[in-house]
Amino acid sequence: MLPTIPDPPDYDVSLETGFVPEALPLARLSDPYYDAWEATAANLQFLVMTRQFRSVIDSPSFPVLSVSRLRSVAERRRAYSILGFMSHAYIWAGPSASEELPDAIACPLVELGEMLEVPPLATYAGLCLWNHRPLFADRADPKFLDLSNLATLHTFTGSIDESWFYLVSTAIEIRGAACLQYLLDATHACRADSSHDAVVALQLLAESIDSLIPILSRFPEQCDPHTFYYRIRPFLAGSQNMADAGLPRGVKYGTGSGYRQYAGGSNAQSSLIQALDIGLGVHHRPTSSSSPPSSRTGSPTSSAGPTNNFIHEMRRYMPGPHRRFLEQLELCANIREYVRDHKSSNSALTLAYDACLAMLRSFRDKHIQIVSRYIILQAKKTTSTAPAPSPLHPPQSPVNYTTKKDGLAAVVVSDKKHARGTGGTALLPFLKQARDETGEPAAGSWAARLLRDDAFVSKRKMRDALGLGEPQLDEDKVVGLAGKWNVDDDYGGICHW
Repeated sequence: MLPTIPDPPDYDVSLETGFVPEALPLARLSDPYYDAWEATAANLQFLVMTRQFRSVIDSPSFPVLSVSRLRSVAERRRAYSILGFMSHAYIWAGPSASEELPDAIACPLVELGEMLEVPPLATYAGLCLWNHRPLFADRADPKFLDLSNLATLHTFTGSIDESWFYLVSTAIEIRGAACLQYLLDATHACRADSSHDAVVALQLLAESIDSLIPILSRFPEQCDPHTFYYRIRPFLAGSQNMADAGLPRGVKYGTGSGYRQYAGGSNAQSSLIQALDIGLGVHHRPTSSSSPPSSRTGSPTSSAGPTNNFIHEMRRYMPGPHRRFLEQLELCANIREYVRDHKSSNSALTLAYDACLAMLRSFRDKHIQIVSRYIILQAKKTTSTAPAPSPLHPPQSPVNYTTKKDGLAAVVVSDKKHARGTGGTALLPFLKQARDETGEPAAGSWAARLLRDDAFVSKRKMRDALGLGEPQLDEDKVVGLAGKWNVDDDYGGICHW
């Protein structure tokens, strides 16, 4: 018996808003019992800037609240999101990193994480999926939720740069709902052996993936690279592999608990791009491992060796229903095999499938450009003006500070190869390999050549072949975002997609 193709509503996935809930996130918990949390969240940026956050939380008057009065999933998501912000503020908004979260944050956050099936920290879900509101109350319908009508509920810094950082991802997730629809349509068509329907669905999928790229390209409009790197990025750091930042053992979640280590909030925790990879049969291997011989010839194989552990590791930071959606999709993914079996008799099917891969590879190309501009180039600057020394850059780290009277610091990056960030693996090697692997399943020999490694020039050619017209993007070499990284090509780092 064939595995069931996942039905999105069964996994808390919407065909209107994707992995973003259709109902808007709550802007406040209505029960006055939680006023202490709400007041702290409302003043978070001021408490962080004045370095009073820890003293407020450590005050004997600050309560340890129960989560039992949170009656709905929306209320639990709201509480989880603001407690995630509070946890990272407590750890990082001080003269040094804090190795222990107080019970007032840790106890309810751990319990909410178990309820929502996410780790107890500021994850991508808490930052981007459950942390937005419409700018215009009369345009709250999902079809109006784009970058012109989105605002964040909370940030660490109060800056438009930080809001924009989250909202670009939110807008991509919402627009990506169409990608999920056409991906599932194509999966159903392949199972029904309806090649015509499969071609139509894959053509629409290629166009939908392509429509995500202009949104990602808008990142530089409102987010300054220097502000992101020095003011925003430190708060997104996790507690895994952060010994240089003052967390050699991780973080203790409350009195009497053991140490825990988690990766920081990262767009690698988005379910959307992983769903596209799974549905299209894109296989990611451990970083630096060579591509299988079959992929070099344009003849994809379903057995492509070991899987990239980092990508799978990021799934445990996704909400449980979304993680199970990906797992079920893996069981029934059939597009790659169907195209392979029909490529000699159906050129339209081959072209439509290869166009999907081309657009997904172009998306990753654009992300690499952003990563390079926002992470690599910033880390390679020999001097800069940055915030006063933070726990992410203690004196023994590769970043040295000379503090000035205005509270800023002259920063000297003395060891560029070991600059680190928030999310999970070698930066440029990981991203470039993930991009190149996207083209490996190409069914047509022509597309296989164009999508292979640095020979990729197929975006415009694919668009022309499909009659999609001129690209909507500028071709400037802007460059990226993210997680826990090293900065040189030899070392890498990551985070988005």
